[in-house]
Amino acid sequence: MQRIKGGIFLLGAFFLAGTAVIAARYVTGKLGPYTITSVSLFFAIIFLLPFVKWKSLRIIFYLRGKVWFYLLFQAICGVFLYRMFLLFGLLHTSSAEAGILTGTTPAITVILSKFFLKEKLSSIKTVGIIGTLIGVFLIQNIFISTDNFSIAHLIGNFLIICAAACESLFNTCSKITAVKNQSGGSSLSPIVQTILVSLMAMVLCLIPAGFENPVFLLYQADEVEWIALIWYGVFVTALAYIFWYAGIRLCALSTAAAFSGMVPFTAMLLSVLILNETATFQQWLGCIFLIVSMGLIGLAEKTSSL
Repeated sequence: MQRIKGGIFLLGAFFLAGTAVIAARYVTGKLGPYTITSVSLFFAIIFLLPFVKWKSLRIIFYLRGKVWFYLLFQAICGVFLYRMFLLFGLLHTSSAEAGILTGTTPAITVILSKFFLKEKLSSIKTVGIIGTLIGVFLIQNIFISTDNFSIAHLIGNFLIICAAACESLFNTCSKITAVKNQSGGSSLSPIVQTILVSLMAMVLCLIPAGFENPVFLLYQADEVEWIALIWYGVFVTALAYIFWYAGIRLCALSTAAAFSGMVPFTAMLLSVLILNETATFQQWLGCIFLIVSMGLIGLAEKTSSL
């Protein structure tokens, strides 16, 4: 039952993460990437602080040095480097190819789970993970174009792969931290963990954000752009990370890897509903693959918990 609950948390986390495409659509090109990240993280922290209890904060003073290292590693890989690689990569490659390349995150995460955590994969879960990868590629590859391929294009694709690797490292590090906290008898609440990681990442972004003329650009921002920044902070960052940290301590890392296929599914669905973009039969077929695959993963979790 706990693993099923964890799966629901992970679905919520990746669904919210998928809405980042819509939010970014309204601010990308108008604000610098470091400014976007810094402001959204600020809103995330402000939103979460009223929900923190003193008892939850006291555990911070008893955290071991390795836990602090893992938290900093999550801030660097999962927020700072991931968003920077993604945003700068998109300057040189298409969003379609970026979608395909970020779809490698589940595969990279599964490899890391077997290498660092020695997780075993059941046959059902293996089929589910393969189905997730197929679904991701079906959703994204309809727009592939090989025109105007250049060295800059290659560099852009490489940066997107680096972003996918950073996300996979973040996923793995989060699971390692959860395991160590539980084995050490201490438990850092998802809210406190989200605040700490967000605060560390925000500090890392402040200096480069200062070179993007943030005060003037934020002053010129309209209501829609501010709403997008608030959404990016409260939902894409704060709530998504809380769901993630709550789910990863209840599920295997390989399960989380498969559920990450919800990100391109959500992005495509909302692009159709909100941005009035069109989806092809191939893309809807990819959605079916994702839904069936995540159902298989859920079945594997339920079977293993009995």
